[in-house]
Amino acid sequence: MSKDGIAEFKEKILKKGNLPTHIAIIMDGNGRWAKRRGLPRTAGHKAGVKAVKRVVKAAGDLGISVLTLFTFSQENWRRPKNEVSAIMKLLYETTKREINELDKNNVKLITTGRIEEFSPRRREILQEARERTKNNTGLILNLALNYGGRTEILDAVKKIAGDVKNKRLDPEELSEEIFSHYLYTKGLPDPDLLIRTSGEMRISNFLLWQTSYTELYITDVLWPNFSAKDFYEAIWDYQNRERRFGRV
Repeated sequence: MSKDGIAEFKEKILKKGNLPTHIAIIMDGNGRWAKRRGLPRTAGHKAGVKAVKRVVKAAGDLGISVLTLFTFSQENWRRPKNEVSAIMKLLYETTKREINELDKNNVKLITTGRIEEFSPRRREILQEARERTKNNTGLILNLALNYGGRTEILDAVKKIAGDVKNKRLDPEELSEEIFSHYLYTKGLPDPDLLIRTSGEMRISNFLLWQTSYTELYITDVLWPNFSAKDFYEAIWDYQNRERRFGRV
């Protein structure tokens, strides 16, 4: 599709209305992208950064409120050490390089997950990016880092148990809304749309509580190839669904 065609598609989406407020993405397929080209897996992760930039821009152009990217899971630590090291270096260098651009484009960067388990240097650059962009009012870019859905729920239960023990919370008053306030994503709306690239049909321990009624969109496109057009197609598909939330 030409640039003019993409622009027309974007206008069509904006005219349709009913845009998702919060979009979450499982960015899958970097390794396969590299393997098909005879390249090391790290090359796929580098190519994936370009896709992130495309999608962040496309989301901002549409006025999406929140974009959550599954950037590094707790399970990813089990990958070969050289790959993990390369991913961490790429995360550090990309964040450092893109802070000014994010700030310029009014993007607010936040993180979700056990960031405290990262090295001091990597925590520092993430903290700097959060501080620099904390007052921005455009797209909220939420990076899920060292994140696991089950761990998030367990951490929430531990905090609740502590508050009950210290009489800060009456267990009889515990509700879904109150429980949500104990999650890493406190203050964010639940995702309306979850996109997964590379054709895999699973959620992979991602936002387990928050995606109870999220619309799923699976595409065979590998993440490094994911374009603004692919992003718009996912949103267009969402716009043409009827969300029932358990109702008839």
